[in-house]
Amino acid sequence: MKIGDKIPEVLGFDAEGSEVRSAQFAGKKLVIYFYPKDNTPGCTAEACSLSDGYAELRKAGYEIVGVSKDSQASHRKFAEKHSLPFTLIADTDLALNQAFGVWQEKKMCGKVGMGTVRTTFVTDENGIITNIITKVNTKDAANQILAL
Repeated sequence: MKIGDKIPEVLGFDAEGSEVRSAQFAGKKLVIYFYPKDNTPGCTAEACSLSDGYAELRKAGYEIVGVSKDSQASHRKFAEKHSLPFTLIADTDLALNQAFGVWQEKKMCGKVGMGTVRTTFVTDENGIITNIITKVNTKDAANQILAL
């Protein structure tokens, strides 16, 4: 997906198994952040930054949704462990990763394989992508969004 595209209507299923649809966020700016894996250092730093800045982000009109290929159970544990106040989508079939173009070849520890490229998409109140952050500062992710 690129700037100017409308996000899909069906986003996936959250940690509780409920379907998440873009219509739920109508009238609000939406932050959809893709991250590789629950409970890894960078992903935890990013989630905690967004959690710490959640009140300020909501005050600025944003809602937040995190997406990774981890299971619903993994997301539940991750959200509980770090008291995350926002929705995490379990994209186990990689449909959303692929729709947004973030499932790509990556080099990890000298090996080449497919994985989620950490990327943040920001929409307007109508679900149209207005910004894409490809160089995410995991420790300051909330301020990166607020600075847009």
